[in-house]
Amino acid sequence: MRVISGKYRGKRLEAPEGYEVRPTMDRIKETIFNIIQFRIESKTVLDLFAGTGALGIEAISRGAAEVVFIDNSSDSINCIKNNLKKIDGNYKVIKTDFSNYLLSLGKKFDIIFIDPPYKSLNGEEAIKIIIERRLLSDDGIIVFERSSDHETDYEALLGDMVDLFAVRNKKMGPISADLIEWK
Repeated sequence: MRVISGKYRGKRLEAPEGYEVRPTMDRIKETIFNIIQFRIESKTVLDLFAGTGALGIEAISRGAAEVVFIDNSSDSINCIKNNLKKIDGNYKVIKTDFSNYLLSLGKKFDIIFIDPPYKSLNGEEAIKIIIERRLLSDDGIIVFERSSDHETDYEALLGDMVDLFAVRNKKMGPISADLIEWK
C-alpha cells in the first residue's frame, strides 16, 4: 500500500496486523482519486473509519488544506500516526466513535470519506447524520466505500432530502464507491 500521487507519491503505508482493518487497495484508491482529483486542493477532508489513514494521507499529498482522521481503534490510531511521520500538513488524528464525533461537530467538510467495516451499517448511519446535520459543504462530496453486494437504499436513507442529492456508483469488482453530492 502506498501514496498514489502528489507530494508524497510512492510513500509506503503500513497496516495493522489481522483482519480488523481492511485498507483501501491502491487500485481502488486510484480510481476514487481520479474521479475527485480536481476537488481536493485547498479543501477540508474528513476521513471516517480511517483505519490506516490511506485516504486522508492521499488527500494531504494532493494538497488538501486540512484532514481529520477519525477511528475508534487504538491500533488504527497508532497506525495512522506512524503513517503520518514525515508528512507535513494540517491534520488531526482523533480516537473516538464516528457518531459521537459527527454529533458534536460544528463545522462542514468539503470531502468526507466513509470506509466502515463492510458488514456493519455504520456507513449508512454516518451518511444520515452528515446529511441531517448538514456537515457537507455546498460543493462537497461524500465518498462511501462498501461491498458491491451490499446495496444502499438512498431513498430511505436520505428521506425527504433524496431529491437534493446526486449519487453515482463506481463498481470495482467486489468493492463499490458511491459518490454523494448536492445537486
